Amino acid sequence: MATVIGVVLASGCAPAKEPKAAAEASPTTPSTEKAAQAGPLTTTQLKDLAFKEGEVPQAYEPLAVQEPPLEGSERSFPPISVRACQPLIDIPNGEGSFAHVFQIFNWKKNIMGGSSTLASYEGDEARQRFAELKQALAVCRSYEGEGYVGPFKATVKTETPPQVGEEALAFRQIIPVEPNQPAHNEQFIVVRTANTIATFSELSVGADLSFPSKLIIRQVQRLQDAQEP
Repeated sequence: MATVIGVVLASGCAPAKEPKAAAEASPTTPSTEKAAQAGPLTTTQLKDLAFKEGEVPQAYEPLAVQEPPLEGSERSFPPISVRACQPLIDIPNGEGSFAHVFQIFNWKKNIMGGSSTLASYEGDEARQRFAELKQALAVCRSYEGEGYVGPFKATVKTETPPQVGEEALAFRQIIPVEPNQPAHNEQFIVVRTANTIATFSELSVGADLSFPSKLIIRQVQRLQDAQEP
Protein backbone atom coordinates (compact mmCIF):
# COMPACT_ATOMS: atom_id res chain seq x y z
CA MET A 1 0.00 0.00 0.00
CA ALA A 2 1.53 3.30 -1.05
CA THR A 3 0.67 6.93 -0.52
CA VAL A 4 1.90 9.96 -2.45
CA ILE A 5 1.90 13.14 -0.36
CA GLY A 6 1.61 16.58 -1.94
CA VAL A 7 2.42 15.38 -5.45
CA VAL A 8 0.71 18.35 -7.06
CA LEU A 9 2.87 20.76 -5.06
CA ALA A 10 6.26 19.64 -6.37
CA SER A 11 7.87 22.57 -8.17
CA GLY A 12 11.57 21.85 -8.60
CA CYS A 13 12.33 25.51 -7.89
CA ALA A 14 15.33 26.76 -5.95
CA PRO A 15 14.53 27.93 -2.41
CA ALA A 16 13.67 31.59 -2.13
CA LYS A 17 16.07 34.00 -0.44
CA GLU A 18 15.15 35.02 3.09
CA PRO A 19 13.95 38.63 3.38
CA LYS A 20 16.02 40.67 5.82
CA ALA A 21 12.94 41.87 7.68
CA ALA A 22 11.85 38.29 8.34
CA ALA A 23 15.26 37.34 9.66
CA GLU A 24 15.20 40.18 12.17
CA ALA A 25 11.68 39.45 13.37
CA SER A 26 12.57 36.56 15.70
CA PRO A 27 15.48 36.84 18.15
CA THR A 28 17.98 34.03 18.57
CA THR A 29 17.14 31.83 21.57
CA PRO A 30 19.70 30.28 23.96
CA SER A 31 18.84 26.78 22.71
CA THR A 32 19.51 27.86 19.13
CA GLU A 33 22.89 29.30 20.13
CA LYS A 34 23.87 26.07 21.93
CA ALA A 35 22.76 23.92 19.00
CA ALA A 36 24.70 26.11 16.57
CA GLN A 37 27.85 25.58 18.59
CA ALA A 38 27.32 21.80 18.52
CA GLY A 39 26.76 21.78 14.75
CA PRO A 40 23.76 20.55 12.71
CA LEU A 41 22.39 17.05 13.02
CA THR A 42 23.59 14.73 10.26
CA THR A 43 21.51 12.53 7.97
CA THR A 44 22.42 9.51 10.10
CA GLN A 45 21.36 11.27 13.30
CA LEU A 46 18.06 12.39 11.77
CA LYS A 47 17.37 8.82 10.65
CA ASP A 48 17.99 7.56 14.17
CA LEU A 49 15.53 10.13 15.55
CA ALA A 50 12.73 9.21 13.14
CA PHE A 51 10.00 6.73 14.08
CA LYS A 52 10.85 3.03 14.16
CA GLU A 53 8.80 -0.10 13.59
CA GLY A 54 6.16 -0.55 16.28
CA GLU A 55 6.14 3.12 17.34
CA VAL A 56 3.23 4.24 15.14
CA PRO A 57 0.34 1.81 15.62
CA GLN A 58 -1.92 4.15 13.59
CA ALA A 59 0.04 3.33 10.41
CA TYR A 60 0.83 0.27 8.34
CA GLU A 61 4.44 -0.88 8.38
CA PRO A 62 7.19 -0.76 7.24
CA LEU A 63 8.04 2.79 8.35
CA ALA A 64 10.96 3.45 6.05
CA VAL A 65 13.10 6.54 6.65
CA GLN A 66 14.01 7.97 3.26
CA GLU A 67 16.69 10.35 2.09
CA PRO A 68 15.97 13.01 -0.55
CA PRO A 69 16.59 11.95 -4.16
CA LEU A 70 19.84 12.95 -5.83
CA GLU A 71 19.85 16.48 -7.20
CA GLY A 72 18.64 16.53 -10.79
CA SER A 73 17.11 13.06 -10.62
CA GLU A 74 13.53 14.33 -10.23
CA ARG A 75 11.29 16.01 -12.76
CA SER A 76 11.38 19.81 -12.57
CA PHE A 77 8.44 22.18 -12.96
CA PRO A 78 7.94 25.87 -13.84
CA PRO A 79 7.96 28.42 -10.99
CA ILE A 80 4.66 28.95 -9.22
CA SER A 81 2.65 32.07 -10.04
CA VAL A 82 3.27 33.92 -6.75
CA ARG A 83 6.92 34.04 -5.72
CA ALA A 84 6.03 35.08 -2.16
CA CYS A 85 4.35 31.68 -1.69
CA GLN A 86 7.46 29.67 -2.59
CA PRO A 87 8.58 29.12 1.05
CA LEU A 88 5.34 27.18 1.63
CA ILE A 89 6.73 24.56 -0.75
CA ASP A 90 10.46 24.75 -0.09
CA ILE A 91 10.64 24.79 3.70
CA PRO A 92 8.25 21.89 4.43
CA ASN A 93 10.28 19.82 1.95
CA GLY A 94 13.60 20.62 3.62
CA GLU A 95 14.98 22.58 0.67
CA GLY A 96 18.21 24.40 1.53
CA SER A 97 18.80 22.39 4.71
CA PHE A 98 22.11 20.86 5.81
CA ALA A 99 20.45 17.43 5.94
CA HIS A 100 16.91 16.11 5.82
CA VAL A 101 15.01 12.83 5.80
CA PHE A 102 11.33 11.96 5.45
CA GLN A 103 8.80 9.28 6.27
CA ILE A 104 5.47 8.43 4.65
CA PHE A 105 2.67 7.10 6.85
CA ASN A 106 -0.03 4.90 5.33
CA TRP A 107 -2.72 5.37 7.95
CA LYS A 108 -5.14 2.58 8.78
CA LYS A 109 -8.03 5.09 9.02
CA ASN A 110 -7.10 7.51 6.22
CA ILE A 111 -6.23 6.03 2.85
CA MET A 112 -4.69 9.36 1.71
CA GLY A 113 -1.94 9.18 4.34
CA GLY A 114 0.55 11.57 5.89
CA SER A 115 4.25 12.34 6.03
CA SER A 116 6.97 13.95 8.13
CA THR A 117 10.20 15.69 7.17
CA LEU A 118 13.06 16.28 9.62
CA ALA A 119 15.55 18.93 8.51
CA SER A 120 18.67 20.30 10.20
CA TYR A 121 20.38 23.63 9.51
CA GLU A 122 23.72 25.25 10.11
CA GLY A 123 24.24 28.27 12.38
CA ASP A 124 21.10 30.37 12.68
CA GLU A 125 19.54 29.22 9.41
CA ALA A 126 16.64 27.28 10.95
CA ARG A 127 15.40 30.41 12.73
CA GLN A 128 15.84 32.44 9.55
CA ARG A 129 14.00 29.91 7.40
CA PHE A 130 11.15 29.72 9.89
CA ALA A 131 10.85 33.53 9.84
CA GLU A 132 10.69 33.33 6.05
CA LEU A 133 7.85 30.82 6.24
CA LYS A 134 6.00 33.00 8.75
CA GLN A 135 6.28 36.00 6.45
CA ALA A 136 5.04 33.96 3.47
CA LEU A 137 1.96 32.82 5.39
CA ALA A 138 1.16 36.45 6.23
CA VAL A 139 0.80 37.36 2.55
CA CYS A 140 0.13 34.17 0.57
CA ARG A 141 -3.54 33.35 0.00
CA SER A 142 -3.44 31.40 -3.27
CA TYR A 143 -1.15 30.53 -6.16
CA GLU A 144 -1.07 28.47 -9.34
CA GLY A 145 1.52 25.94 -10.40
CA GLU A 146 2.20 22.68 -12.17
CA GLY A 147 2.88 19.30 -10.56
CA TYR A 148 3.03 15.62 -11.38
CA VAL A 149 -0.70 15.50 -12.09
CA GLY A 150 -0.78 18.72 -14.13
CA PRO A 151 -1.72 22.37 -13.48
CA PHE A 152 -3.32 23.25 -10.17
CA LYS A 153 -4.51 26.19 -8.09
CA ALA A 154 -3.93 26.10 -4.34
CA THR A 155 -5.77 28.13 -1.72
CA VAL A 156 -3.86 28.70 1.53
CA LYS A 157 -5.60 28.82 4.90
CA THR A 158 -3.75 29.40 8.18
CA GLU A 159 -4.66 27.55 11.38
CA THR A 160 -3.80 27.73 15.08
CA PRO A 161 -0.64 25.63 15.58
CA PRO A 162 -0.07 23.25 18.47
CA GLN A 163 2.01 24.48 21.40
CA VAL A 164 5.13 22.47 20.72
CA GLY A 165 8.80 23.23 20.07
CA GLU A 166 10.18 26.77 20.13
CA GLU A 167 8.04 27.96 17.23
CA ALA A 168 5.16 26.35 15.37
CA LEU A 169 2.95 27.21 12.40
CA ALA A 170 -0.02 25.41 10.85
CA PHE A 171 -1.71 25.87 7.49
CA ARG A 172 -3.70 24.04 4.84
CA GLN A 173 -3.41 24.02 1.07
CA ILE A 174 -6.69 23.20 -0.64
CA ILE A 175 -6.61 22.15 -4.29
CA PRO A 176 -9.77 21.46 -6.34
CA VAL A 177 -9.41 18.37 -8.51
CA GLU A 178 -12.57 18.21 -10.64
CA PRO A 179 -15.77 20.28 -10.76
CA ASN A 180 -18.33 19.21 -8.15
CA GLN A 181 -15.80 16.85 -6.53
CA PRO A 182 -14.22 17.16 -3.05
CA ALA A 183 -10.93 19.05 -3.07
CA HIS A 184 -7.56 17.74 -1.96
CA ASN A 185 -6.94 19.16 1.52
CA GLU A 186 -3.43 18.95 2.95
CA GLN A 187 -2.53 20.20 6.40
CA PHE A 188 1.03 21.22 7.29
CA ILE A 189 2.33 21.66 10.83
CA VAL A 190 5.84 23.11 10.89
CA VAL A 191 7.84 23.16 14.12
CA ARG A 192 11.25 24.65 14.84
CA THR A 193 13.33 23.27 17.69
CA ALA A 194 16.81 24.86 17.96
CA ASN A 195 18.52 24.13 14.61
CA THR A 196 15.91 21.74 13.25
CA ILE A 197 12.59 22.16 11.45
CA ALA A 198 10.10 19.29 11.47
CA THR A 199 7.13 19.30 9.10
CA PHE A 200 4.11 17.03 9.49
CA SER A 201 1.52 16.77 6.72
CA GLU A 202 -1.85 15.08 6.49
CA LEU A 203 -3.63 14.64 3.17
CA SER A 204 -7.39 14.17 2.92
CA VAL A 205 -10.22 14.67 0.45
CA GLY A 206 -13.14 16.88 1.38
CA ALA A 207 -12.22 16.93 5.08
CA ASP A 208 -10.03 18.83 7.56
CA LEU A 209 -7.98 15.95 8.98
CA SER A 210 -4.90 16.57 11.13
CA PHE A 211 -1.63 14.76 11.74
CA PRO A 212 -1.80 12.92 15.11
CA SER A 213 -0.74 15.39 17.80
CA LYS A 214 0.81 12.75 20.07
CA LEU A 215 3.21 11.77 17.29
CA ILE A 216 4.17 15.40 16.71
CA ILE A 217 4.94 15.92 20.40
CA ARG A 218 7.01 12.72 20.56
CA GLN A 219 9.02 13.52 17.43
CA VAL A 220 9.72 17.12 18.42
CA GLN A 221 10.82 16.02 21.89
CA ARG A 222 13.36 13.67 20.31
CA LEU A 223 14.77 16.50 18.22
CA GLN A 224 14.97 18.71 21.28
CA ASP A 225 16.73 16.05 23.38
CA ALA A 226 19.22 15.35 20.59
CA GLN A 227 20.31 19.01 20.54
CA GLU A 228 20.72 19.44 24.28
CA PRO A 229 24.37 19.98 25.32
